[in-house]
Amino acid sequence: MSLAHIRTRGVLATAALLALAASTLGAADAGASTARRAAPQTRQIASSVLGSDYKVTLTPLRSTGDAYAASVRMQVYTHSGGAWKESDRVTVGDVDGWFWFPLTGSGAVCRFSTAGTEPAPISVSLLLTPSLGCSAPAHYVVEHGKVHAG
Repeated sequence: MSLAHIRTRGVLATAALLALAASTLGAADAGASTARRAAPQTRQIASSVLGSDYKVTLTPLRSTGDAYAASVRMQVYTHSGGAWKESDRVTVGDVDGWFWFPLTGSGAVCRFSTAGTEPAPISVSLLLTPSLGCSAPAHYVVEHGKVHAG
């Protein structure tokens, strides 16, 4: 076997390994991309426990279609069997109607007002952008573990 033939085989073998590695990495990237679409990035920004009955949380969900957009989920939990169990959830504002970065930075929550009464009033105002300021307050009522527009 000549030296040129060995070099050619070595180059072909190296090229085949690189192609295999690239396809494997591509598949891993595709899998990671699918995982990102399946589970949007989230970060809880507010939580309030209303007596021993309810817990309310605010969580932005980063859009899977627009890296700058987000939705905000308000979840209500009731205490049952020694643990908090989700009883209802609503979207605050429009789906993907918020900006991700202001919602996950300092000062994201302008107002999160709750009361431990039945029905429990909730008022939410969030930062639109630092230059625009805060949103108008959105009002809700939690009654028997369910959220209603207030």
